[in-house]
Amino acid sequence: MTPSRLRVIDSHTGGEPTRVVIEGAPDLGPGPLADKARRLREDHDWLRSAVCNEPRGHEAMVGAVLVEPHELDCCCGVIFFNNVSTLNMCIHGTIGLAVTLAHLGKIGPGQHRIDTPVGVVVAHLHDDGSVTVANVPSYRLASDVEVEVPGWGLVRGDIAWGGNWFFLIDGQGPPVDFTQLDALTAFTWAVRQALSAQGITGADGMEIDHIESFGPPSDPAHSDSRNFVLCPGKAYDRSPCGTGTSAKLATLHAAGKLQPGQIWRQAGILDSVFEGKIELLPDGKVRPLVTGRAWVNGESVYLIQPGDPFRHGIPNPL
Repeated sequence: MTPSRLRVIDSHTGGEPTRVVIEGAPDLGPGPLADKARRLREDHDWLRSAVCNEPRGHEAMVGAVLVEPHELDCCCGVIFFNNVSTLNMCIHGTIGLAVTLAHLGKIGPGQHRIDTPVGVVVAHLHDDGSVTVANVPSYRLASDVEVEVPGWGLVRGDIAWGGNWFFLIDGQGPPVDFTQLDALTAFTWAVRQALSAQGITGADGMEIDHIESFGPPSDPAHSDSRNFVLCPGKAYDRSPCGTGTSAKLATLHAAGKLQPGQIWRQAGILDSVFEGKIELLPDGKVRPLVTGRAWVNGESVYLIQPGDPFRHGIPNPL
């Protein structure tokens, strides 16, 4: 039997990979992007697993599939996913997507509206190749929330929305340093499990599936803070995490520590940096603007061989 083919383009944003499927994806039907994302989860999850899971992918891989936008003034629609499921939004992936579209000759410098399952975002491709993403409205839902974490005791954090739900922890747990990856993963995973067990959620009962731990910058001249972000599939974000930076900006503003237009430089665990600032919205939320850089680093055609037992990837046990 003739194998089916997927054409993908790989990039990384501050060290975090993005793999964009540009040909060969199934038709996800009409309607809003949230409906298309649901169909991808329920009817075509093989695509996510084939792209992100071994043997083609790995735990940190974030995939994206291009779809027709529902909002007609958008240049494209996109659904992001990782090693366990679809994602509501992904800023590092949007930066990677913009650079990929430029690589394909589909966009040039300027502003481009992109449809996502949580609303339209705007990506501004600058002349120097950097990209600024105007994210969805973001806000702090609750501050100083206490959760009892086995082995760690009482941990306090803020709950904030930045396109995904985050629990933001400052100055607790292991040092935020690359040498502490195993300890940071164990700590943040324990926090996530404790939040779930104790019924602590985002708005409307939505799961808090991203845990973000903050520490001082390695070089204050380089950044204002360094973070470690645990993603839903138990992989850490190699970049500073764009939705996590958005949640941080919203939290800083709610605490009176960040004014509109003021730059916040968020370093990730690899010390790559996103620059962020906010615009105030009439409803009291903020619109984060996050700037970073991505590099295209590969083009591939994947063969989905009918006789291959792992043609759709090796299932993730989580």
